Amino acid sequence: MKKFTILAVVGALALAAVLSFALDTVPHVGLIHAAMSNFDVNHLLIASAAAPALADEVKAAVTPLMSAFDEFKKTNDERLAQLEKKGVADPVTVEKLGKIEQTLQQYEGLNQQITTATDQAKAAKEASDRIEVMLSRLPKNLQPGAHGEDGWKTVANDWAHAVVQANAVGVVNLSKEEQKVLSDIAAEAKALNVGTDTAGGYLAPTEYVREIIKGVTELSPARALARIRNTASKSIQIPKRTGQFAARRTHETGPKSETTGLAYGLEELQAPEMYALIDITNQMLEDTAFDMEAEIREEAAEQFAVKEGAEFVSGTGVGEMEGILVNAGVGENVSGSAATIADGTGQANGLLTLKYGLKTAYARNATWIMNRTTMGSVRKLKDGENNYIWMPGIAQGRPNTIDGDPYVEFPDMPSEGAGTYPIAYGDFRRGYTMVDRIAMEMLRDPYTQATSGAIRFIFRRRVGGKVVLAEAIRKLKCATS
Repeated sequence: MKKFTILAVVGALALAAVLSFALDTVPHVGLIHAAMSNFDVNHLLIASAAAPALADEVKAAVTPLMSAFDEFKKTNDERLAQLEKKGVADPVTVEKLGKIEQTLQQYEGLNQQITTATDQAKAAKEASDRIEVMLSRLPKNLQPGAHGEDGWKTVANDWAHAVVQANAVGVVNLSKEEQKVLSDIAAEAKALNVGTDTAGGYLAPTEYVREIIKGVTELSPARALARIRNTASKSIQIPKRTGQFAARRTHETGPKSETTGLAYGLEELQAPEMYALIDITNQMLEDTAFDMEAEIREEAAEQFAVKEGAEFVSGTGVGEMEGILVNAGVGENVSGSAATIADGTGQANGLLTLKYGLKTAYARNATWIMNRTTMGSVRKLKDGENNYIWMPGIAQGRPNTIDGDPYVEFPDMPSEGAGTYPIAYGDFRRGYTMVDRIAMEMLRDPYTQATSGAIRFIFRRRVGGKVVLAEAIRKLKCATS
């Protein structure tokens, strides 16, 4: 298709809007079609819908994020000073701090996950498809190609010229050709009255959008942190050192005795089964506008991931994965004040004690995990030198950090509360292993529910996981008093 300048389209549409009251018609319909017939729709959509590159997004976020963080520090310092002086913070200060936190939270999406170019292309394609559908619904005489390769350009130009002339001298003073152009477009707009069913409303049905509106399903990204192993057996066994010997000294001719203590064991990981069972009627499968098999397959995969994340945090280890907060070998530190992660002065002594309680070799690759609510509390904490431990890293092209280490949002981690464990820290890839036996299997059973006119879909998966090196992980416990 030949290019048609956007300026001409916009200008013609504006004129149409101005004169529509005089012409008693809605000539936009024909013009839009004419315009669309003379420029590359896909090219324009992709150019306008494509989001900025990641580097541009980061660059754009630097100034507002850093400004918000500076204001956050200033306001939180005021809140802490009020607490120290009066024992209570000014409500105005608390409200202001909450608004700033909302601004900072807006950039967590950029920090956790950036929209990809594939998603942008998909959005452009969907927009293009909608325009294609719109054009396909026009009458045959207004369909693309109805007037030849250059026909619609001529129609659009003639119509625009007639509109200008009508505005200048009046419709009655137009030539017969110009009046015919206007009447043809007016007839197109008036031919069908979609507001009255019998006058044409039945012929203009409501558009059915083949897209299901879904709320966001929150899940903890356990697989992004743990080590994943695949197996063709019912379980795997990993040798593990359970004891070490100690070196000794002796003099030049002194005797040497055995240095005992070196011992090994086996860490076994089983792959218990999880499942999902859904019954769908035959008529639903036959008549629905959606591919229901694909839809429920996607739902099953999502829910399996949700359960994995929950078990990674608090699974019992009996017939399911073992949670990091359940394993008795995972060390813990207690926060400095009751029911919160901070001490009485708003400092992060508990978190810093937790961090430096981990061996250096594990700390090099360590990550914090916590839920969104706890993340907001961490932003307010300071170290012993009165520096905030949460720092935005976008300005340096890095993820945001907590005392220099990255963090991951885990919705399944508990919130602050007496006796809870809202934060964990460690090298989870060394400390936790997951094993996959069956990724996901779908069984289509047309027999069991045949008398009820339904087909049963059974999804199953065999996956397990446990803490294999407890010393690589530590957790923070909120004090009870």
